[in-house]
Amino acid sequence: MIRGVFFDLGGTLRICDPAPEHQAAAARRMAELAGENDPEAFLRRIDKIYDEQYRPWALGENKESGDYELWAKWLLPELPEEKLQAICHEMTYQYRQVKGLRRVVEGGLEVIQTLHARGFRLGIISNLIGETEIQDWLRKDGLEKYFDTVILSSICHIRKPDPEMYWMGCRELGLEPQECASIADNLNRDITGAKRAGIGANILFISPEKLAKKTLTEENRPDYIIHRFIDALDLPILQKGGGQA
Repeated sequence: MIRGVFFDLGGTLRICDPAPEHQAAAARRMAELAGENDPEAFLRRIDKIYDEQYRPWALGENKESGDYELWAKWLLPELPEEKLQAICHEMTYQYRQVKGLRRVVEGGLEVIQTLHARGFRLGIISNLIGETEIQDWLRKDGLEKYFDTVILSSICHIRKPDPEMYWMGCRELGLEPQECASIADNLNRDITGAKRAGIGANILFISPEKLAKKTLTEENRPDYIIHRFIDALDLPILQKGGGQA
């Protein structure tokens, strides 16, 4: 019986929409924090280092840096340690904001509240940079009370598909992997990692158009596919939780 449900964030529970004014303001704030005069040039420089150096390392090693290491080792090693310590958390937050404005996916709040009411224990397992954004968002939106565990690569310093992220979540829920389901959007990180961890049910959230371009294998094949997030509530494995018969 499934008693716990893990949610991925980016592309699953949270969607990132273009928001030019919001993105420009974030770029300006980044430049201000770093003492740079040209926000656009500064952002291009940071993007180049992130895309060509940090990202390949993170994906290749299945690791993630915390906020200070991200800027001190990779993105702004020229800044003094004391200055970086003071700005690193906000720098990472603003760097994520330059990508767009994040919101809960359509139907996401209803899924969270309904599964919680059905007795499921809920958790978040996500690959992302940033040590403070998610906790702040959960508190601000009143969602913190629904989640018994939040496992972030920026905190534990490993990334999916490493199964250890799922095992951490299971331990914090007090459940065995086979008692948990995972809802996520990425075949090669989320589904493969969860299957390696022995997660009991893997649910892929994906549009029909994106699914048509994917290749399913034994390693990444999900147990269920949903095209609308709200459809998770109709899956038979998620009708009752928390040990109910």
